[in-house]
Parts: sequence; C-alpha cells; structure tokens
Amino acid sequence: MSTHAIDTPQAATPVLSLRPRQLWGLTGGIGSGKSTVAAMLRDLGAVVVDADALSKSLTEAGGAAMPQIAAQFGRDMLQADGALNRARMRELVFRDADAKTRLQQVLHPLIQAAMASAVERAFANPNVTHVVCDIPLLVESAHWRAGLSSIWVVDCDEATQVERVVSRSQLTPDQVKAIMANQATRAQRNAAADVLVYNQGIGLDKLRQQVGAAAAQLGLS
Repeated sequence: MSTHAIDTPQAATPVLSLRPRQLWGLTGGIGSGKSTVAAMLRDLGAVVVDADALSKSLTEAGGAAMPQIAAQFGRDMLQADGALNRARMRELVFRDADAKTRLQQVLHPLIQAAMASAVERAFANPNVTHVVCDIPLLVESAHWRAGLSSIWVVDCDEATQVERVVSRSQLTPDQVKAIMANQATRAQRNAAADVLVYNQGIGLDKLRQQVGAAAAQLGLS
C-alpha cells in the first residue's frame, strides 16, 4: 500500500509580529503640548513611556534616587516624608550649574535604566509595534537618540509656551523663562526633528489630525 507524506500544519505566525517595531522619541519645550500629543499617540495604539513619570517615581519617598540625593545635597532637600523637595531643588539647579550637573549624574543613569526596562517590557507584548519615549530633554542629551526610529518634536513659539504654563501653574513668567533657558532652544529642537508637530493657533481636532497623519505615514493608525 502506498503512502503519502502528510504535511503537518505549522502554527500560524501572528501578523503583528511581522510588522517592524518602531521606537519613537517625543519631545518639546515646556508648554508646547507634548503631553497632549503623547496622549493622542497612545490613543492610536502606541505604548508611551514617560521619562518625567519615571523620574518622579525615583524621587518620591523611598525612591531609588533618594539615598544618593540626600548624600549629595543634604536632608534639607527632602520633604518630611522623605521625598524630594522639588521646588527647593528647582531653585538650586537654576542658579548653580554644578548642582545641576550633580543631580543629573544621580538621576540620568537611573532614568535611562528605567526607560530601557519599560521599553523592553512593552515590546515583550507581540501586539505592540510602536513605543513612544516621552523625554523632555531628549535633544539636550545625545544618549537618548541612539536606537530611536524617529524623533518627534512638538513646536510652538516662546510667548505661547510662557502663556500656557503661567495659565496652568503657579509659576511666574520669569520662572517659566528660567526653565526655558535650561532647555534646548526652539531652533535646536526643530533641527533634530524627523516629525515636527506644530501646535499653535489650532484646536485639538486639527492637532489630532496632524498627529494621526504623521503617525499613519510611519505605520501607526
């Protein structure tokens, strides 16, 4: 009796796993609307990893950065519960470049490690094809650019930045300008952009359309 070889069906490879995975960097000056754009990209299906949120967790009571911060700057920089006194530290680093450098030396390696772990966890899900790293100081640090598929910059003019931040916070215009002076200039950010999102004089619907169109061109929709 003749026999015929029977092909054993192979397990189907999930379609999503065949799609190229992309790691985007998202940045913008204070008041640019970067967080709004991050939320829109999340709504489109991207996983967003927020550097500010990770930094905050590191400097809360019991956070991994707090022992080093206490050793470097003294317990005067801590609140009663052991968390970082952000207002006091902000005032110090704006007037003392050495203090700013020492704080960055403590925080940056911890933030980088936390970001890398979060990205790895996100891509462990076979359904995730796009991860967005929301990094306020992306342009200021060459470290972040390595490995990014593209850099998104959210842009508006400086006067609009100041107006937006003053309207939503207790900061004065001079305090906002001091923060901006410690960030990359508008020209520096825009020069680094692969995708430039202009967020001035438009409503949320127009902004969403702009973000959606750019994301779709890069495979996220």
